[in-house]
Amino acid sequence: MPSETLVMIPPLMCDARVFSHQIRELGNEHAVMFAPITRGERMEEVASQILTWAPSKFALMGMGLGGMVAMELMRRAPERITRIALIDTSAQADTPETAAAREAQIIAARSGRIDDVLRHEMNSTWLAPQTDKAAVINLLRDMGHGLGPDIYVRQARALQRRKDQQATLRQIWQPAVVLCGRFNGQFPLKRQEFMAEMIPHGALEVIEQGGYLSSLEAPEVVTDALRRWMGMPLMLRP
Repeated sequence: MPSETLVMIPPLMCDARVFSHQIRELGNEHAVMFAPITRGERMEEVASQILTWAPSKFALMGMGLGGMVAMELMRRAPERITRIALIDTSAQADTPETAAAREAQIIAARSGRIDDVLRHEMNSTWLAPQTDKAAVINLLRDMGHGLGPDIYVRQARALQRRKDQQATLRQIWQPAVVLCGRFNGQFPLKRQEFMAEMIPHGALEVIEQGGYLSSLEAPEVVTDALRRWMGMPLMLRP
């Protein structure tokens, strides 16, 4: 049986470097495709674009904003997804207060204050205590500058307008894992536990040395967890 292709979707304002360890190591065992989130101001638009070039069947992994896109893909095309991994993300829609608060950052990005926006979005207190926070923040800033303000605005709009996906989680029948950093200050552990409980056969793995960006903070641990998930037997659709 041929190896499954693994499609990876990144967090807010990140490029493929956010998954550098996972791409390098898992790429030795599987075809890996990186799915940038650079077009569309709605999750539905982003998901539609990925579906146009993704294989007919594929394993799916998403982190942060990428996890939200992954859930939209699962809602739209569950028959094409063989398994799903959700990392440091949320199935809930923005609250009205959170959605309104994004407007200030959108205005700042459009007015050329991308440095201010990136500082706001890359809070070092969301990272694990032992993380080299300066190195991670510098990488995030470099990725954010590379993507630029227009992409930030699109991604922020997609976050504002996203649907609640809790019903989608309850319909997942494929092998599924929720990975979460113990110290994630943006998407707390309790929220990740709740997500895993909603998935009928979902597994939860806590990354003890991870926070907001487990793939960078504890890369070997995340890669090993994904390798175990990729090794889970496929399930027949009920």
